[in-house]
Amino acid sequence: MNLRDFKKDVEYFVGEFVDDCALFLCLNPSQDTEKIQDIVEEAVDLYNDLKDKANLLPAEGKRVYFADLRKEMVEKVDALYERLSAIVAAAKK
Repeated sequence: MNLRDFKKDVEYFVGEFVDDCALFLCLNPSQDTEKIQDIVEEAVDLYNDLKDKANLLPAEGKRVYFADLRKEMVEKVDALYERLSAIVAAAKK
């Protein structure tokens, strides 16, 4: 794992999440967009935070550092998807 690969992964996962939010808004224009906008803002903040953390490379233990960052990314993106899923489920009712 290196810095370039991690940054590409962050762009991919967060970008896909934002795309899914935009797709939901396109398919459901009558829904309250404020909740989706809040989640997208959190995703952008996560993106910026992970990129900043990736640029703070430690002198030693890079492998462990990137493994921890990857774990944090997956957990936080998963939490964002859970929130989006709750909004989608509520929209179906």
